[in-house]
Amino acid sequence: MNQVLEIAPILTEKIFTSPVKIAKIELLKLDYRIGDREIYFVRSVSSDGAVGITIAHKYKYVQNFYPILQNLVIPYFIGKDARKLESLIDGVYLFRRNYKLGGLPFWCCVAWVEMSLLDLLGKVAGKSVGQILGGVLRPEIPIYLSSLRRDTTPEKEVAFAQKRIEKTGAKAIKFKIGGRMSNNVDAAPGRTKNLISLARKTLGDSIAIHADANGSYDAKTAIEVGRMLEAHNVSFFEEPCPFEELEEIKHVADVLSMSVAAGELETSWSRFKSMIRQRTIDIAQPDLIFYGGFIRTIRVARQAEKAGIFTTIHNPERGPGINYPLHCASCIPNPYKYHEYNAKSLKETDWFAPVLKPENGVIKVPQEPGLGMSFDPKILREAKAFL
Repeated sequence: MNQVLEIAPILTEKIFTSPVKIAKIELLKLDYRIGDREIYFVRSVSSDGAVGITIAHKYKYVQNFYPILQNLVIPYFIGKDARKLESLIDGVYLFRRNYKLGGLPFWCCVAWVEMSLLDLLGKVAGKSVGQILGGVLRPEIPIYLSSLRRDTTPEKEVAFAQKRIEKTGAKAIKFKIGGRMSNNVDAAPGRTKNLISLARKTLGDSIAIHADANGSYDAKTAIEVGRMLEAHNVSFFEEPCPFEELEEIKHVADVLSMSVAAGELETSWSRFKSMIRQRTIDIAQPDLIFYGGFIRTIRVARQAEKAGIFTTIHNPERGPGINYPLHCASCIPNPYKYHEYNAKSLKETDWFAPVLKPENGVIKVPQEPGLGMSFDPKILREAKAFL
């Protein structure tokens, strides 16, 4: 498994004139919630005192995954040169036979560490993450609003979408259809068909509609649903079949004329390459956290570009979680025309900055050094080592 031999280097090492030795990496947690969420940070410190920090996104998983982070991931990076991060991401997979754990829990932990180190490296170099990962190709990212609900009626869902489109200027929307890994059962009888029909009628032809089934269907039913989506000019059909059923997903993609997107729960480089080469998908959709971070995600995008396949970053996160996929989308060579943005309105806050919101359907990519996020110093002081 030598990914570096297949894909040209991503991290621009020549920016750094001297080693950046990793002295410490720690998981921090606030003793209180902010809104409805627990807050975890991963902080990296170099031997010269440079600091990188990231929110540990997918925070609901940290409580279960942290032993892997602390026992099998962090120890590998200590004492290493952060400039070699690209090879370190490959090396940690072999460390202590981590390949035996090579699924979503492991790669989430790697992503958290990688992001804190990229923040550190960016601050050392005085450049944004996009600039040190090959260069920023686009300074702003068009978004599609992503509604994450299946518990609403078609009428309420479309009314919500219409309101948020007016507020954000978004040119695209994504609705949840089916029932989520539900063996062909809809969230409510007739909801999928009625939702898509009403959305197209209400929003008109100028708004791009996308549909996410979260693996709700077998291939036969997915094709039937896909024909209905095609009749309403839906732009892509996301995860029509369970994510592990690659043959079924490919069959759906082969039969339908509309684009099929998948990959948010994929963690294997080999499987992603196979999906791309065999044209199982029309749009690659890696999740920046689940798949292990920026470097692995950019590798997928570059591989997809060779096959003429677009990439869009899966990202239902809100708050500071909006920032990081924007950086990734700014430097991949083959972006889909829109990238995911949680449709729920984002409140102003003083615990992190910037609060990124779309204007005229796009969001500007932060250009500050590193990840471009700052956190309230009081909160960072109150965050304690999590053991």
